[in-house]
Amino acid sequence: MSSIAVIGLGAMGKPIAHNLLKAGHDVVVWNRSDGPADELVAAGARRAASVAEAMDVPVVFSILSDDRAVAETFIDSGVLARAASGTVHVNLATVSADLARRAAAVHAEHGVGYIAAPVFGRVPVAEAGALNILAAGDPSLIERVQLFFDVIGSRTWRLGERLEQANIVKILGNYLIACAIQSLGEAVSVVEGADIDSGQFVELLTSTLFPGPVYTGYGSMIAERRYQPAGFTTLLGRKDLHLALQVAADHNIPLPIGQLLRGVFDRTIDAGHGADDWASIVEQQPR
Repeated sequence: MSSIAVIGLGAMGKPIAHNLLKAGHDVVVWNRSDGPADELVAAGARRAASVAEAMDVPVVFSILSDDRAVAETFIDSGVLARAASGTVHVNLATVSADLARRAAAVHAEHGVGYIAAPVFGRVPVAEAGALNILAAGDPSLIERVQLFFDVIGSRTWRLGERLEQANIVKILGNYLIACAIQSLGEAVSVVEGADIDSGQFVELLTSTLFPGPVYTGYGSMIAERRYQPAGFTTLLGRKDLHLALQVAADHNIPLPIGQLLRGVFDRTIDAGHGADDWASIVEQQPR
């Protein structure tokens, strides 16, 4: 049995912690609010009183919402200076390339290992322990935590030693999902305008030309106008779109579809869909 801490018990963090528990690991948990931690403690986890206490565990997974949350919790809080020698922090969150580089430098300054490991997969995939893990960092550190990756994921993709490489791949993957959602919404609106059954249209496409979870999952949501419960909110989608535009600008590469989507996301949030699934961006398309 190995010890691991999980910091951040939201929609993704909670099933990740549950799977680690079910695999027989000693799991320490911390969350800003008590509810999710209470559930995990009842299942056998140990509660940390603070992030600093959680950092006493040899391996720490965190999955927080954005750059600001990661910076406030780890980089600017002073907890790294008090972390136990040899601790490895695995950041599962989708953050900017800039934050990844800054986090790498600050962790190294305090002798704390750091791995960037954002994931592909919505909540049901996390519950099934079938996430795709995009890992970057020191190969020896990745090897050290691979036993935990094997519990929460179906495959670990080792993408390089520069931390930001994993984050850039995740950001661009989410960018392509947003593009797919928008194009699906456009096609469905035309189909509906022609009095064709949109559910059958989506079934046809996903059974032939576009199999896979993105078109199948989002296609049915769009055809049914079903945006709750939100697997990934529009607010988070806009955050990741902005990260894609930022990393493209860093490399002097235009993203014309991304510029269009910026306005679509802004209008969707202004219309009150910020907490809905990001498939709700298609509501900006006449239907």
